[in-house]
Amino acid sequence: MAFVHLGIHSEFSITDSIIRIKPLVKAAAADGQMALALTDLSNLYATVKFYRACLDAAIKPIIGAEIILDEESTRLTLLAMNNEGYQSITRIVSLGFTDGRMNPENRGIPIVSKEHLLTNSEGVIILFTEKSDVGQALMGANPERGHQLIAEYQAAFDDRLYFAIKRTRRAGEDTFIEQSIFAGQRHGIPIVAHNDVRFLMEEDFDAHEARVCIASSHVLADPNRPHDYSSEQYLKTQAQMTELFADITQVIDNTVSLAKRCNVTLTLGINVLPEFPIPEGETIESFFRSESQRGLNARLDKLYPVEERDDTWDEVRRPYDERLEHELNIILEMGFPGYFLIVMDFIRWAKANGVPVGPGRGSGAGSLVAYALNITDLDPLHYDLLFERFLNPERVSMPDFDIDFCIEGRDRVIEYVASQYGREAVSQIITFGTMAAKAVVRDVARVQSKSYGLADKISKLIPKTPGITLKDALLEEPQLKDLLSNPDNMDYEDANEIWEMALKLEGITRNVGKHASGVLIAPNKITDFSAIYCDEEGHRVSQFDKDDVESVGLVKFDFLGLRNLTVINAAVKNINARRAREQKPALEVEDLPLDDKNAYKLLQEAKTTAVFQLESSGMKKYLAKLQPTNIEDVIAMCALYRPGPLDAGMVEMYIDRKHGREEVVYDHPNLEPILENTNGVIVYQEQVMQISQVMAGYSLGGADMLRRAMGKKKPEEMAKQRDIFVTGATAQGIDPVVSAGVFDLMEKFAGYGFNKSHSAAYGVLAYQTAYLKYYYPAEFMAAVLTSDMNNTDNVVFFINDCRENFNLTVDNPSVNRSEWHFVADKPTNIIYGLGAIKGVGEGAVESIVQARRVDGPFTDLYDFCRRVDIKKVNKRTLEALIKSGCFDDFAITLRPDLEDDQHHQIRGALMAQLPKAVQAADQERQNNEMGMMDLFSELDNATTAPPLPTGPDLIWGDKHRLKAEKDTLGLYLTGHPIDQYRKEIAVYTSNARLDSLSDTGYNGSILFAGLIMDIANFGNRCVITLDDGTARLEVSCYAERFNRIKDKLKVDEVIVIKGGIRDRDGG
Repeated sequence: MAFVHLGIHSEFSITDSIIRIKPLVKAAAADGQMALALTDLSNLYATVKFYRACLDAAIKPIIGAEIILDEESTRLTLLAMNNEGYQSITRIVSLGFTDGRMNPENRGIPIVSKEHLLTNSEGVIILFTEKSDVGQALMGANPERGHQLIAEYQAAFDDRLYFAIKRTRRAGEDTFIEQSIFAGQRHGIPIVAHNDVRFLMEEDFDAHEARVCIASSHVLADPNRPHDYSSEQYLKTQAQMTELFADITQVIDNTVSLAKRCNVTLTLGINVLPEFPIPEGETIESFFRSESQRGLNARLDKLYPVEERDDTWDEVRRPYDERLEHELNIILEMGFPGYFLIVMDFIRWAKANGVPVGPGRGSGAGSLVAYALNITDLDPLHYDLLFERFLNPERVSMPDFDIDFCIEGRDRVIEYVASQYGREAVSQIITFGTMAAKAVVRDVARVQSKSYGLADKISKLIPKTPGITLKDALLEEPQLKDLLSNPDNMDYEDANEIWEMALKLEGITRNVGKHASGVLIAPNKITDFSAIYCDEEGHRVSQFDKDDVESVGLVKFDFLGLRNLTVINAAVKNINARRAREQKPALEVEDLPLDDKNAYKLLQEAKTTAVFQLESSGMKKYLAKLQPTNIEDVIAMCALYRPGPLDAGMVEMYIDRKHGREEVVYDHPNLEPILENTNGVIVYQEQVMQISQVMAGYSLGGADMLRRAMGKKKPEEMAKQRDIFVTGATAQGIDPVVSAGVFDLMEKFAGYGFNKSHSAAYGVLAYQTAYLKYYYPAEFMAAVLTSDMNNTDNVVFFINDCRENFNLTVDNPSVNRSEWHFVADKPTNIIYGLGAIKGVGEGAVESIVQARRVDGPFTDLYDFCRRVDIKKVNKRTLEALIKSGCFDDFAITLRPDLEDDQHHQIRGALMAQLPKAVQAADQERQNNEMGMMDLFSELDNATTAPPLPTGPDLIWGDKHRLKAEKDTLGLYLTGHPIDQYRKEIAVYTSNARLDSLSDTGYNGSILFAGLIMDIANFGNRCVITLDDGTARLEVSCYAERFNRIKDKLKVDEVIVIKGGIRDRDGG
């Protein structure tokens, strides 16, 4: 007898199911089931995935959800009878997040109001289970209340009500069956069989229970934990369900009848854009053309000022006009002018409102229209960039601009988009976190009540390779294999229990998050396409992930936050403040000359710490070899410095050919104009496309298809393309042997080729940061330090770069000179930011800076305590300020006998004086509040502070002072504990410093030294963090060696190590 499961939770219910969509549908198809209903808890996350999988298996997908109702947290199962019903459920689920309240037992599950349910009833079928408000009432002390509720539902849902009965061996089911039969007869409501499915097979019950305990923070052995599920809740076959309800077969038949009523059709694969507001009297085509033409004219006026044009101007202008017309025709033909105008609009807003925007990212920089509309800032003709790499008329797909914004301004741009197109039409995009290898081992061990030590041991034995699976980890790590396969190991049984369960749960959806950059703009409401979820901060997020939102037609716009834009913006603000004082015009970073010799000198000397894209140790090594002299070199290095080209020796080839150590040979004269800027090396994907066009007559659209085929390396497709290429070349008079050789060359390097549009945009950004660092090092590095002030390791590295390479001084933080951020007060000096001090919050800094601006610099500790808000600048904050040196400036007047480099000697005295200073300030405030003055107070406005206490015990030694700095700053600022050992260390290490160690290769080694900052034991290995004042370095050694020396290793002690050096970035 046919049967349909009408209530299934998948892994996307997050808390109570381990069912994955594809295995679910495969199992149902194997049993010949005609339909399936997915009813995840309070969400529609898996709708598209489920719908596609069912159609592929010739199964009818029934879309639904189980919701928690606000009436005593009862549950209802909703099924979509038709497309109107699907829209109704989408609204109901969305309103639960946007207008409902969260379940106190599970913050991710919303509670839906009955009002929202009843006002969105169109096309919705309801299943009443024993957990419904109706079911609870019928089984309670007042069954008549249940009948009243049924009448309410019938008024809204008419004949779309069903009772759903179960036989899963759980309490209350038999009683509900009896009540359902009676109520069904009384009200004319059919009854369907239901199995409340949570896992696929009966033997999966233990894994399901583990998943539930992981979600609810219980352990399996806890006798008091909830036991809400039974081993019967698996995907039973039609035969099993028929047998289970053999005494009331009508409930089986009714599942089929209900399934036949449900007919939802999703429209997939058709993109829809919001309408861009067009001025009256214009069409979207005329407006798009006029804006593009006007923008191009403005660009060319800046590139080629009218007063500098000569008789050749028409020849210069012609390729721009031809390219613009070519692009406009393609964009209009493909129906995407609205997309370009929307991006143009929010980028214009960003630039007009002080939000820095990157010059370009990805293939979009290859579009002249984008350049004309100010979407990008690179002239694609100048850099030889191709439009078809971005938008291929022979492969219709949505254009995709990735836009970089300053991190601090990105949210403002999204807010503008929401206000422009309507908040209900804009959302961000959901992501799904899964139970990854390391985490699932720890989770399983916890719920199984296994020891933390064993869980930690297994987890740490799993390699850190991103995306690694448990299966791969077992193949890669011998110690892990031994632990699980050797019965002599004392943890053998427990380890295998953890491992077997972890394998069952690995990859299951664990939580939801928010896409880092994706923003959706719908033509009307997002809920017309996808249900809405709200994160903890109330941001609207689609319930479909990035693949599924595109499937239902929504268009994704990528708003990325780029830290380097924040750095550039902050640096330029400081630079222009200085230039204004010097009565110089403001610096415009986009107008920087790209041929400045000093900027290239900085690159040649590899002083590129904090220079965008060029800061890694490996990149520095290649820059020193390359000696770049033009922007094309920088762009090429941005493309070449990746694992593939590095492994293939392409970087060395590029460098050797630039310097004449390797001859540049072109297999055909047509290749020279395409490859001369890259010394005959195929660096970019665009070069593959150009070669195909010039040598074999491909259109640029066809060339892009060839590029994609080469990237995928499918033998059959490559053989087909080879024939097309050689035939096309032969038609142009090129020897087939030569053309075949050129094809081989392209095929060899195409897999390594990079998108030149992206490289050019980021290369220009890299050059800009290099220029700023050379000419304005203090302002630039102050911005860099501010952007990374919470990463102590990087701050140490940056400060050393300031001192060693640019002769910059970095002053202590100061209550009289510092701001929240790092500030360049002179061309050669940076003041430490107050925001980088541990224990000093934003409120405290605001109070300090405000008091200083109102009444001038602080004169002493008493004056400081009296003037700041002591509730914000509390005792802990005051101690951190003293320890970090923020009051050292007071020594100028309080201890004029001290030299500048001795000012830190007052810190001990200030710490001793602190209690009385706070007490005096508190007393003065109390007196002021009472309207009186304490004539006997230790301090009032008319007197000065008492002198600093003295005594040898109040002068901190170097060790005490430096420890205080490390405690508050995370680093040593006025010296380093290793300083006293440098002469001895030099004897052993030949002055090797941590900031200048280079790769020794796999067989080489070197002696180096450092202060131990941290020791971390990862089971099979140990990682020791060293610091020598120039940089921090992680040293790894295997457990066997570590165990022999661990008693000699202590934090804050100096150690000399012999070992090999590996660059993490592959350099």
